[in-house]
Amino acid sequence: MLRKLVWKGVSCGVLMAVAFAMAAAAQEKKDSDKKKDQKLVVTGTPVVEAAEPPADSTTEGSVTVGGEKIAYRAVAGTLTVGSTDSQDATLGMDGKMLPDTGEKAPDPEKPEEAPATARMFYVAYFKKDAPTGRPVTFLYNGGPGSATMWLHMGSFGPKRVVTTDAQHDEGAPYKIVNNDYSLLDVSDVVFIDAPGTGFSRIMGKDKEKEFWGVDQDAHAFDRFIRRFLTKFNRWNSPKYLLGESYGTPRSAVLSADLQNVDLNGIILLSQILSFDNSIDGPKWNPGVDQAYALGLPTFAASAFYHHKLPTQPAALEPFLAEVEQYALGDYMSALLKGSELPEATKQAVAEKLHQYTGLPVAYLVRANLRVSGAAFSKQLQLDDETTTGRLDTRYKGPDIDPLSSDAEYDPQSNAISSAYTAALNQYMRTDLKYGENQTYKPGAYADADFSWDLRHQPPGGPPANQQEGGTNVMPDLAFTMKSNPKMKVMLAGGYYDLATPYFEGKFEMHHLQIPQKLQANISYHYYQSGHMVYVNEDVLKQFHSDVAAFIRGTEDGK
Repeated sequence: MLRKLVWKGVSCGVLMAVAFAMAAAAQEKKDSDKKKDQKLVVTGTPVVEAAEPPADSTTEGSVTVGGEKIAYRAVAGTLTVGSTDSQDATLGMDGKMLPDTGEKAPDPEKPEEAPATARMFYVAYFKKDAPTGRPVTFLYNGGPGSATMWLHMGSFGPKRVVTTDAQHDEGAPYKIVNNDYSLLDVSDVVFIDAPGTGFSRIMGKDKEKEFWGVDQDAHAFDRFIRRFLTKFNRWNSPKYLLGESYGTPRSAVLSADLQNVDLNGIILLSQILSFDNSIDGPKWNPGVDQAYALGLPTFAASAFYHHKLPTQPAALEPFLAEVEQYALGDYMSALLKGSELPEATKQAVAEKLHQYTGLPVAYLVRANLRVSGAAFSKQLQLDDETTTGRLDTRYKGPDIDPLSSDAEYDPQSNAISSAYTAALNQYMRTDLKYGENQTYKPGAYADADFSWDLRHQPPGGPPANQQEGGTNVMPDLAFTMKSNPKMKVMLAGGYYDLATPYFEGKFEMHHLQIPQKLQANISYHYYQSGHMVYVNEDVLKQFHSDVAAFIRGTEDGK
């Protein structure tokens, strides 16, 4: 997944409109003092750069899961990858050029002219004394431009930070506890920070251009995983990808990139694969109306939660099944008619939407039956001078500007970001013994050069610069599933997620270009939580159970 109105990713975090807004804000900074993204070492007052990467740190610990004490070895370190396959092949595990490559070594006096490389930070947890062939799961958040501290400190690592569900806690100290729901009971886990985030750094000529984009990013993760499998001798282990928010399109593209590396499974958390489906996007993409229909069930779930419906249904899920049917039926049919929709029909649809969302009929008519996610967040509790959360609509906070048409911030992001940032920084330095004199970057958004190249070349498709239309990586996942028909896919999400509405994920799965029989390889798991399903401890418990069962059921290639 967005964090601070980026996907989470950012947690989570997709909503490119938000990511671009943040990038635009960062662009206002003067970039005359651009810094090279290398390790910073403090020597008195001045800060100087060190050419050598920081040393890996290996520590030991234990976590209790389901009453079982699991001893583990933790490795916090970096692997350097090149920006092209040919360049990457010339680099050793330490990121230095291998001897006898036939290539000219970069001039150490001109590091800014060297070919671009990414020093990717990771924390790997290995169960001690485990049998050979134990599964390994690679986890990452999204953004794009988000570090993986959300999944690391909230989901399946050995420690997690405690936050009060659906509330904004007081400030530090925050509580870091044994994670009763760590995935270490069934798999080794590797948390990876994307290039330019966390402790990961990008270096060399055109480094932003070479790593910040749909295809560039996936290629970097592909090279990282291959290096990791070599370094730790895990080539013959069952392999899984778990991406959240923008991590889901990354997983789709990455899975297609991993040629000759058959995955046992992919876990997609809070999914968006086609950016035309973003509930924040259609305002700037007129004529592509399906995003409004796909967001409607989340509007309904949110209104249900806050008791804003004219008539409160007895239970959530049967109510949502009714809304889903209406969304792709009468509602979508009305949207497709555009200006040719009769006024009487428009009024009738607005009245039905009022029953499902709680929004006033007059407002829905003025909105031409089309309400974006940001507008819904603003309008749902407007009479209470309250803004509804975006990443998780169960959260709420005071309006900043009661007269604005859209929400100005995300109460969920504000409620938990400080806790996760503080916990990650303390845990890294205290427990993992890593990060001295380094800055952990929750995201790359503050970088003056941050922007994301949304162009994408699908497998067998035309070059990225010849593509028309919105970014859509559904062909990549379909390609992987057809190339590796035994691989399974687990789709998970929260009913209260406005960043990547749950019904959008269902819609995309049912429109993959795959044979009908391969639809049986996809399982669906939805929870009464938001974008970051794991902030609710009861949901985290169930999410762990579902993912663990998914791995147990696929690790033998079943």
